[in-house]
Amino acid sequence: MDAYGEVDELNAYLGAAVSTGIDSDLAEMLVEIQRCLFSLGASLADPSTRASGHAKVTATETDVERLEGWIDSLETELAPLRQFILPGGHPPAASLHLARAVCRRAERRVVGLGASKVDATVIMYVNRLSDLLFVLARVVNVRAGVAEQEW
Repeated sequence: MDAYGEVDELNAYLGAAVSTGIDSDLAEMLVEIQRCLFSLGASLADPSTRASGHAKVTATETDVERLEGWIDSLETELAPLRQFILPGGHPPAASLHLARAVCRRAERRVVGLGASKVDATVIMYVNRLSDLLFVLARVVNVRAGVAEQEW
């Protein structure tokens, strides 16, 4: 219950981030992620492979690869990090940093269920998602002309 509750909270934070008026290309990514998280949460809530006669869908290797592709593409807009940065900046970026922190908490809960209870791809997806959210927050700040605060 904790695991899918955290995934649900993450989904709500992503919805809030979309509502801040971020660029449409980034909003499209987030909505696609929300759809995947909805399925992932449903599979955590009921790990049986079928529901109401239909096969359940959860995070796949293709979904993980999509996240990694987005990370690689978005990083071309960023200068390499030379030290840690403080979460914040432009309000939409700050909301993505909050979503990243919630994603990390969800990851801890999912991992805590144990390898016998959760497919490894689900764990990889949530892990890569937190990395993508960090990159998205940085991109939002760069596009808004807001400097990152170094630690």
